[in-house]
Amino acid sequence: MGEADQTAPKRPAKAKGFTDEERAAMRERAREQKASEDRAAGESELRAKIAEMVEPDRVMAERLHAIITANAPTLSPKTWYGMPAYARDGKIVCFFQPASKFKTRYATLGFNDSAHLDDGGMWPTAYALKELTAAEEEKIIALMKKAVS
Repeated sequence: MGEADQTAPKRPAKAKGFTDEERAAMRERAREQKASEDRAAGESELRAKIAEMVEPDRVMAERLHAIITANAPTLSPKTWYGMPAYARDGKIVCFFQPASKFKTRYATLGFNDSAHLDDGGMWPTAYALKELTAAEEEKIIALMKKAVS
C-alpha cells in the first residue's frame, strides 16, 4: 500500500464542552435529586445556599424568599441546580439564579412551564433583576399569585 494518504481529513479539535460552573450545577442537581422531598429539609438546603451567596445576590435571594413564601405558601422551597427554587407537586414553578452563578451582569427570576403565567401565544418566563425596589416587589407578588393560580 505504501505511504499514508496525506489528503485524509483531520479530526476536528475537541469541543470545549461544559464550563466549570455548568458541570458544578449538574453535579448539584444530581445530588438534589437524591435528596429527600421533605419540606423542612428543602427549606434548610435553600437557606444554606442563600447564605453562601455573595452580595447583592444574597440580599436579593433573602427578600425573594420572603416574598415567595408569603405570597405562594403552597410552594415548597428547595434547591434546583444549586439555586433557590420553589416547587408544586415536585415540579419546579420558579427559581432564582444569582448573577454570580454564571458571572452574568444580572440575577434572574425564572419560571418553568408548571407556572400558570400563560398569556396568549407568548409570555416571558424569566426576568432580569438588578435590584429589588418596591415596584419590582409588587410585580413579583403579582407574578407569584398568577403562577400558583
